[in-house]
Amino acid sequence: MSEIFTVESIGQMVKSMGRDDLKHPLIYVVDVKDFQAPQELNGVRVTTTFYSVFLKDADCGMNYGRNRYDFNEGVLSFFAPGQVSSFDEDQKMESTYGWGLFFHPDLIRKSNLGKTIRDYNFFSYDVHEALHLSKKEEDILNDSIEKIQFELDQNIDGHSQSLLISNIELLLNYCNRFYERQFHTRTNHHKDVVSQVESLIHNYYENKKQHDTGPLSIQFLADQIHLSPNYLSDLLKKETGKNTKEHINDYLVDVAKTELLNTSANVSEIAYDLGFNYPHYFSRLFKKKTGITPQEYRELNLN
Repeated sequence: MSEIFTVESIGQMVKSMGRDDLKHPLIYVVDVKDFQAPQELNGVRVTTTFYSVFLKDADCGMNYGRNRYDFNEGVLSFFAPGQVSSFDEDQKMESTYGWGLFFHPDLIRKSNLGKTIRDYNFFSYDVHEALHLSKKEEDILNDSIEKIQFELDQNIDGHSQSLLISNIELLLNYCNRFYERQFHTRTNHHKDVVSQVESLIHNYYENKKQHDTGPLSIQFLADQIHLSPNYLSDLLKKETGKNTKEHINDYLVDVAKTELLNTSANVSEIAYDLGFNYPHYFSRLFKKKTGITPQEYRELNLN
C-alpha cells in the first residue's frame, strides 16, 4: 500500500498551492478555479487534519478510496479529518465553478458545533454518495460562503469567530435538509435497498453465518450494498424510521421469540445460537425491545 501524505494544517495546504491569501489560520475559502493540487501530490494518497467541503460542477480528477469522483452540476462533497483521497494527473480544475471551504477542528472546539460536528453523518459518506443540489439550494449555500468570506476579509474582532462558526453551522444544517430531500426524491431506489437489507439479514442468520463470522455487522451489510455504513443507516432511518442496527436487532428478537416458544433451548443457548458472546447482552436487548425478559416472555406465552 502506498504511503499516505498528511497535510498538517490549512496554512500548509494554501502555501502548497502557491497562494498567500490565508487570512485566518483555521479557516479558508477558495474558488475552485484557484484550487490546484501541487504536482508532487498527483497520484499520491492524501489526508488532512481539517474538514473540507467542496461545491463543484465538473470532473476534477479526484478519487476517494477506489471510487473516482466525477463532479456533475451542483455536487457537494465532504471530507472529515483523516479521510484519504487522491488526485489524478489529468486534473481539469480550470473548467469548474464552485468553492472549497476548509476549517480546522480547533476553530469550533469550544463551540456548540464542536460538540455536534460528528452528528453530521455526511462527513462519513463515501464520495459516490455526494449531495446533488438544485440551483436554489446552491444559491442558499453560496450565501453562507459569501458571509464567511466577508468575515475573513474584515479585521478580526471579538465577533469574528462566533460569526464564522455560525455561518459554517448554518451551511451544514442546510446540507442536512438537502440530504433529506435527496433521500425522499430517490425513494423507489431506497425501497429496493430496504428489501436488500431485510433479505441480507434473513439469509445471514438463516445460513448460520454468525457461527463462523460472529454477529452480523453494519459494515457487512453496507459492503454488500456498496454504501457507506452511515449513509445506509441514514437511508433506512428516513425510509423506515429505523437505522441499520435497529433492523438487525428487530430481526434477532423476532427469531428469539420463535425459538423461545417452539424449542426447549434455554435462554443462554438461544443467545449463543444467535451469535451473542454474552447471554446477558441478548437478554438486555430482548427486554429493551419487548419490556420483559426472554424467560418471562416464554412463561407468559406458554401458560
